[in-house]
Amino acid sequence: MIVEIAPSVSIAVIVQKLKSHSSMELKRKFKYIREMDGGCGIWSVGYFVSSIGLNEKMIAKYVARQDKHDRPRNASFEFS
Repeated sequence: MIVEIAPSVSIAVIVQKLKSHSSMELKRKFKYIREMDGGCGIWSVGYFVSSIGLNEKMIAKYVARQDKHDRPRNASFEFS
């Protein structure tokens, strides 16, 4: 995900809001996520942030292709 924020905005606040809102939306949309949560939350505690300089196009290309790169090739998933 590439996010552009003003220098005056706290990165920690943005990450907290992204995690909070996406968690609520995913739980609303998917019953199995609501059931597996158990009150612990669905995201890990930490996060990684890096600024983009001269390689913005390369990073945007990487992010755009990430779903293809991370998608399992020979796996099946079952949720109960």
